[in-house]
Amino acid sequence: MKKQYLLAPGPTPVPEHVALEMAHPMVHHRTPQFSQIFAEAAEGAKYVFETQQDVLLLASTGTGGMEGCVTNLFSPGDKLLVVNGGKFGERWGKIGQAYGMNVVWHNVEWGKAADPQAVKKILDGDQDIRGVLVQASETSTTAAHPIKELSELTRGREDVLLIVDGITGVGVFPLPMDEWGIDAMVTGSQKALALPPGLALVALSGKAWRAADKSQCPRFYFDFKKERKNLADKTSAYTPAVSLVIGLRAALKDIKAEGLANVHKRHNRLARATRAAGKALGLKLIAPDAPADSATGLFVPEGIDGGKLVKFIRDDLGVTLAGGQDHWKGKIVRIAHLGYFDTFDIVIAISALEMALKKFGHKVDLGKGVSAAQEILMEAY
Repeated sequence: MKKQYLLAPGPTPVPEHVALEMAHPMVHHRTPQFSQIFAEAAEGAKYVFETQQDVLLLASTGTGGMEGCVTNLFSPGDKLLVVNGGKFGERWGKIGQAYGMNVVWHNVEWGKAADPQAVKKILDGDQDIRGVLVQASETSTTAAHPIKELSELTRGREDVLLIVDGITGVGVFPLPMDEWGIDAMVTGSQKALALPPGLALVALSGKAWRAADKSQCPRFYFDFKKERKNLADKTSAYTPAVSLVIGLRAALKDIKAEGLANVHKRHNRLARATRAAGKALGLKLIAPDAPADSATGLFVPEGIDGGKLVKFIRDDLGVTLAGGQDHWKGKIVRIAHLGYFDTFDIVIAISALEMALKKFGHKVDLGKGVSAAQEILMEAY
């Protein structure tokens, strides 16, 4: 018998009690019973987004929420500045292009964070830009972009929106939407919220809602104004993901009980421990200057196929990590630590990585990475 451990950056593990909540008999979505659950889940989501604005619950993955931000806030021909530092930054631009937007690419080296001054220079030089689209955490590279600094560039501009993909950021590290002036933010259920895939959560600022009134982009399912109107009646425009909403209510209660600041501290501690382990094993960090607390990326040693390494760790050791994408395929390993993770998830992941590296012929002092991680993990006790 082989026990399985999931440490990929989504889907992430689901707590047993949350899974049991979702296993209750199905309820109809147009009943007072479910309306109360829906309203409590939407209200609870405000705490994680750190906003007083409505949080929309959409039956979709996070990408659907991203698409909805583009179609509800802009019009065909609008000029959008896309911070492209990885596969998901690239996704912002592709969505814009699909709807006839004029996409201006600001390409950032993979593993690096966007330079706010470089973004400012572009904005100052082009008064036609209507939105800055960026990831809080670029999951493909495990780098974090400076959202607070970027928000300072757009906060005072009524005609420029800051749109943030917080899919692996919300519930991981601070992204206080109202305080910073983020205009739209998206997350997905299968990340830090520790639920199965299938829910996108989206919040808009007052400025963004005003932009939505002017948007001329075609839309049907992802109609944010229609969803907001229905949310006021404790329901959704279309059939919601009933079981996931029930699970969301439970998951948000867990976050509230732990305290959001403590949730952020836990993620930071697990991230620092993982990075320390990688360094102790002599592995190069992907984003040493701007690491995200959602996942840690490490370059595999020269001569080792990262794809085969990740496959061995999954199939032989029972630990699911993530490999690289695009030109980093076969060159990196990504260890997630967002959502339902604690001390010993990290110990297991690092132990498995050590064993796999040794199996593949890399010189490893077994336990060296684990020990380095433990030194930081002990902060919790």
